[in-house]
Amino acid sequence: MFLCILFINSFAQDSSTTTAVNPVSASTVSNQSFSPKDVYKISWAADAPITGGGIGLSFLGLHLIKTKDDLDSLQAAAKNRNDVPSFDRSNAGFYSQKDNDASYVPFFTSFATPVVVMLINKNERQQAGKILVMYTEALAVTSTLYTLTAGSIDRSRPLVYPDKNGNFRAPLSKRESKNSQRSFYAGHTAAAATASFFAAKVFCDLNPDSKFKPVMWVIAAALPAVTAYYRYESGQHFLSDNILGYALGAGVGILVPQFHKTHKNFQRVSFMPAIGQGYKGFSIAYTFK
Repeated sequence: MFLCILFINSFAQDSSTTTAVNPVSASTVSNQSFSPKDVYKISWAADAPITGGGIGLSFLGLHLIKTKDDLDSLQAAAKNRNDVPSFDRSNAGFYSQKDNDASYVPFFTSFATPVVVMLINKNERQQAGKILVMYTEALAVTSTLYTLTAGSIDRSRPLVYPDKNGNFRAPLSKRESKNSQRSFYAGHTAAAATASFFAAKVFCDLNPDSKFKPVMWVIAAALPAVTAYYRYESGQHFLSDNILGYALGAGVGILVPQFHKTHKNFQRVSFMPAIGQGYKGFSIAYTFK
């Protein structure tokens, strides 16, 4: 999985006199005191180290992934689908390059969604800088969680195993490759969920009275679900890999904007990247007052 960071310089023009209705714009806000600029707050003292630390830890995770070992021919031939937990055995032995290629359509679409909605929606355009900072941070957090996990845990992909008839569908070179030994967990699904749920969360926060909010949540749920489906069918990830990736990605996509709200329900919670002797990851802290 790539840490996809989108930098777009957007200069919003203030226009309080315009009456045109945008198809993705908010409907008339009944609360006249609502102002998009008051919804989020960026704190560079916190956001810079989180984003920078996330990018740095992602490179560490990528290094761990690249230094994984290939399977030898004997190890690959010895793979038995009965060694897979029963709840994950349904797609053991699956392999489809066509489905693997298809998974990149919803995957890349999800990455574009927050930016496209931001460019279309007036309230979001006015807060483009804050949105891009939060989006980069969300992707950095998801990338860190995935790369460190995938780099530290060896789990063969479903395509490495024989199917229920005992036949290996994937080529031997594919089954032996170190790239096929990082099934846990589904990074593409996690990244797609982060991006799509981020888009929905930000849209709803900045357009509280919009009739398009349910549509945004449906899109948010659908894009990573379709990505997960194709990753499952292609033999890239087991069911549990996709479920965990979906949950973690959606959580990051929702929580990062929530942590930046000026009026939020958990001001005492904070999280930071953490690395030290014998450990690496993220720390979560709750301040008692």
